[in-house]
Amino acid sequence: MRLSFSIVLLFAGLFVFNTNLINAQIKKENLKFGFTYGTGAQDKFPFNADDYIHEVDFYKIQINYRFKDKRKWAFEVNLEPSFNIVEHQLLNRFYIKPSDADNYEELTELYMQRRTLKEYVLNCGFISRYKIYNGISSYAIISVGPMYADKATERLAKGFAFSDIFGLGLSYEINKLQFDLRYSVRHTSNLEFKQPNGGHNTTNMEFSLLLNI
Repeated sequence: MRLSFSIVLLFAGLFVFNTNLINAQIKKENLKFGFTYGTGAQDKFPFNADDYIHEVDFYKIQINYRFKDKRKWAFEVNLEPSFNIVEHQLLNRFYIKPSDADNYEELTELYMQRRTLKEYVLNCGFISRYKIYNGISSYAIISVGPMYADKATERLAKGFAFSDIFGLGLSYEINKLQFDLRYSVRHTSNLEFKQPNGGHNTTNMEFSLLLNI
């Protein structure tokens, strides 16, 4: 299920970018650049996982292009390269079974320690925005992209993986500035390229400031 969902998101994202950025006439006034800070954890609704700790801080550069703008609706493509700092710790030592690995005791001891991981991510997404009133709008975003993790956990192997995001946000635009608040859920997995591949889920809050150039 994780495999097919990530592949669908990947190809959908690539299709949106190729179709709209190639066929549309690029307008400078529709282009925004910004910075995002976000924080998330595994124990918040709807996940509420209690057998491990996975807390993440996001630092993103956001590149946003509005390719269609109607009276009430707008549609945008979004590029978010990010650097993530993750605090991870296994709490349930029985998640790893002796049959899972030859070095079971060594892995269990390692994963039961609180460790800091780093992730390097490039998410590509599509935004559907509804204009509420006088610069205030709400939106939904779906995005997917490759990532690299510098350490393994009991749920995800070190190295290449994918980051899948769905979020709901609220924006306020004034002059050339856009202030943004987003609630999102994120899943990471590696499409079964390596084991383990249980993946990580987090619920996140993100804050952005974008400038229309």
